[in-house]
Amino acid sequence: MQRDPNAAPLNPLPAAVWAIALPMIAMEVVLSLGAAGLVGGPDAIGWRLDAVQRFAYSPDYMRQMIDLHQYPLQGVMRLVTYPFVHLSFTHALFVLVILLALGKMVGDIFRWWAVLVVFFGSGIVGALVYTAIPTMKAPLIGGYPPVYGLIGAFTFLIWMRLAAQGANRFRAFTMIGFLLGAQLLFGLLFGGGWEWVADLAGFATGFLLSFIVSPGGWRQVVARLRQR
Repeated sequence: MQRDPNAAPLNPLPAAVWAIALPMIAMEVVLSLGAAGLVGGPDAIGWRLDAVQRFAYSPDYMRQMIDLHQYPLQGVMRLVTYPFVHLSFTHALFVLVILLALGKMVGDIFRWWAVLVVFFGSGIVGALVYTAIPTMKAPLIGGYPPVYGLIGAFTFLIWMRLAAQGANRFRAFTMIGFLLGAQLLFGLLFGGGWEWVADLAGFATGFLLSFIVSPGGWRQVVARLRQR
């Protein structure tokens, strides 16, 4: 079997995935270099904390906006900015690994705009569901809720394939079951928070949005149901 000498060394990623990943990468590079003292001088050590204060999503802030019926841009924009800032390099690395892997799989089938709708829609809904639970106080930081939305879209693709094969469609949910189980176990062992609520909401949003934004969308689903 001959290999194409002109082939790219890495599988090309859809443009929509790069549009999401590059700001995350750029943010983390700047914050990590600043924390290491390599750029920005002494003040750079506090850049990550400043970024969290500027861009992280605060459920209490959103509840206050809703109570006052006032929605300043500084507050509303956090619904779409919180996925791009992380607590540490490791935090960002895990998010990027899942984003690039699942984004590639979903982006090869979905249109570019559909990938963006799934990502940002899942992040927004995940944050709002998190806000709807009064006991949730900790801010949302990092890209897990929207990345779980891409996992939801990938699960939809597997679900549709299994349906076409006449196989057990519940097998499509193996990945999310494993991830949430591991996350809950980690939380019990190491005192993790309740951010998994936003992750699960993001997953459900990505899965449900896929019925609308996937190629063929709702028509394809209706056609399959009529064949039964």
